[in-house]
Amino acid sequence: MKHSKIAIIGGGNLGAAIAEGLIKSQFVAPQQITVTRRNVEALQPLEALGVTITSDNQQAIQNSEVIIVALKPYNVKEVLESLKKNFDPKRHIIISVVTGIFLKDLAAIVDHGVPIFRAMPNTAIAIQESVTCMCHQGANAEQVKYVTDLFDQLGITIAIDEKLMDAATVLGACGIAYALRFIRASTQGGIEIGFDAKTANLIAAQTVKGAAELLLKLGRHPEAEIDKVTTPKGCTIVGLNEMEHQGFSSSLIKGIGASYDKIVK
Repeated sequence: MKHSKIAIIGGGNLGAAIAEGLIKSQFVAPQQITVTRRNVEALQPLEALGVTITSDNQQAIQNSEVIIVALKPYNVKEVLESLKKNFDPKRHIIISVVTGIFLKDLAAIVDHGVPIFRAMPNTAIAIQESVTCMCHQGANAEQVKYVTDLFDQLGITIAIDEKLMDAATVLGACGIAYALRFIRASTQGGIEIGFDAKTANLIAAQTVKGAAELLLKLGRHPEAEIDKVTTPKGCTIVGLNEMEHQGFSSSLIKGIGASYDKIVK
C-alpha cells in the first residue's frame, strides 16, 4: 500500500493539517493527495504545493485507495450515504478522523465490507508532532501497518480500544488547547515579572517543550523531574504550592472531565 493515493474528504483545519503533515514527512508526494472542500478557494495553499483540490468527492474517491474522512460530525452521514456506492472493499480503506462517529456508525453507512479505521490526531499533525489514537474494524495486518506508519510520520500512534476514543479526544486533541492556555498564562506571568511579551512567550513555550521531551525521551514520571527542581525552601516549591492552593491541578482535572462529559452526553 506504500504508493496508494490518498483522498481527504473535508479540507477544513484538520484535513488540511493532515495533508500538510503527509507532504512534510514525504510519506507521499503531493501529487498522490486529493483534498475536497465545497469552497476550493480555501485550499489554494495546498494546490500550490502540488495537491489536487476539488469539490467532487466522488471523483476523489474513484482516483484514490485511502479515503480519509475529515468532515464535520453532522455532515458525515449525509455525505457518505451519497458516496457509499463508490467504495470498493477490494480497493479502498476508510480512515475517519471525525469526533463522535463510531466504527459501527461508519459500517452501517458503508455496508459492504470496506476496512474502516477510526483515528483521533490533533492539530500538531501539521508539524509532525501529533499523538494519534487509533482503532479499526475489518482491516488486515498490512492495512493496519500502513495506517500506523502513516500517522507515525506525523507524530506517534497509539492503538486503543474504541471505548476509549472519546477520552483520547479530550486528552490528546482538546489537550492541545489546554497546553496552549498554560503557555499563555505563563507568558502573562512572565510579563508581570519583567519580560516583554515576545520573550516571555518564547521562554514559556520552549520550557513546556523541554519538559515534555524529558518525559518522552527519558521515560520518567513527572514528579521525578519536579523533585529535581524543588529545592528545600526554594522558589519553585513555593510557586507550586501556591498554584495548588489556588486549585491548579484540580481545575485542570475538572476541565478534562467537563470536556469528556460534553462528548459523551
